[in-house]
This record gives sequence, C-alpha cells and structure tokens, in this order.
Amino acid sequence: MEKFADVKPQIEQDELLLYTYYRSSCSWRVRIALELKGLKYEIAPVHLLKSDQLKQEFIKVSPLGQVPALVINKKIALVQSIAIMECLEERYPEPALLPKDLHKRATVSYFEHREICEIIASGIQPLQNLGTMDKISDDEDKKLVWAQYWIHRGLTALETILKSTSGSCCFGDDVTFADCCLVPQISNAQRFKVDVTPFPTLMRIDKYLSTIPAFQRAHASKQPDTPPEMVSVL
Repeated sequence: MEKFADVKPQIEQDELLLYTYYRSSCSWRVRIALELKGLKYEIAPVHLLKSDQLKQEFIKVSPLGQVPALVINKKIALVQSIAIMECLEERYPEPALLPKDLHKRATVSYFEHREICEIIASGIQPLQNLGTMDKISDDEDKKLVWAQYWIHRGLTALETILKSTSGSCCFGDDVTFADCCLVPQISNAQRFKVDVTPFPTLMRIDKYLSTIPAFQRAHASKQPDTPPEMVSVL
C-alpha cells in the first residue's frame, strides 16, 4: 500500500484505504470525490490486467472482485463507486457534491443529476469495461467496435441532457457527482477512439474540470500504480 497524497483533512476523518486501479473509471470517480473533499487516504493498487481482482484476499474485500473498494477504519468495506461517493457525502458533507437545499433536491435538475450518474455508471461503463469485453470476443477489433457503439450512444444522451443543465460544470457552475463521473468516461471515449466532435458540451465541461487541482490529482496519469510508459499516453 502506498500513501497517495498528504492532504490535510478539513474535518476529523476516518482512516480510509482505497483499492483502485489507475485506469479504472469507477475508481477514478471515487478518487475525484476524495480529492474534492480534501480527504487523506491510502492507495492499495489492484492490477486488473494481472487478475489481482480475482485473488481471494481481494474477494474478501470486494465479493464481485471489482474496484473500487473503500475500507473505513480497517473494519467497514464499501464497494460500488456511486454508493461510496454517497457515503462520503453523508460522512463529510463539506464541500457538498449534491445540493443541500431540500427544495433544490426536489427540482428536475436534481433528478437529472442522478440520471447523468446512472447513464454513465450503468448505461455506458459496464458495457465497455474489461470483464464485459473479454466475454464479447477474443478479436480486438470487434471489442473496439462494441465499446465505441455503447460509448457513442451514451454520450449522445448525455450531450442532449447537459445542453440544458450545464454551466461550466454539468449542472450550473458547482461540481457534483455528475462531474466526477463524466471526466473518467470522456477519457475512456478518447482511449477507445470515439469521435467526440458531436459532443461540444461534454468536451467544454471536461476541459474546464481538467483545470481543477482535485481533478488533476485524481487523474489516471498521476497514480502510484500508473506504469511509467503510460503517463504520457493518458
């Protein structure tokens, strides 16, 4: 295990250990949330290409053998990125990554915010992750076509929604869970050589978010388990 960052906690905090893989978009979302909240955490790298996720030691932490997993105070293990982010929001409410005002939580934008997160977390990412594509085909070209189709389809939906909700971020000018989910998915789109020119709103938001230090620290190229040869590629 390697300490990722010596960030001074804004409030008294739990001991946090994050099982992650540098290029996992699900792990990336959680890293962004942790960084935005100024929380100190340690990294436990899980190398997906070396099947670390299938080792019994990790299965005890994450029964599905998936990253991320967040262990709190060496006792509680949480899995699934959105659930982890919601737990962090409840435990460390400042800075908020969801609207705090109950009236705002009841607005269409609040529900659309949840929709954005689910489009990415349920409607795009699972269809282009390593485990799914390995079951689709052994042919790399077929895998690429499969991933491109689902990513393009999902980004098309996101572009339609965010045209009406976005400011500098997905919803106005405040960073939310939706932004934490969007940035890793845009990176995946580029990795799978998806033509992103039809998505100017998404790319504008991604460009802005890339200037925020918390997003920079959480980036796949800045992780302790990032292979040196991948730093310039990501």
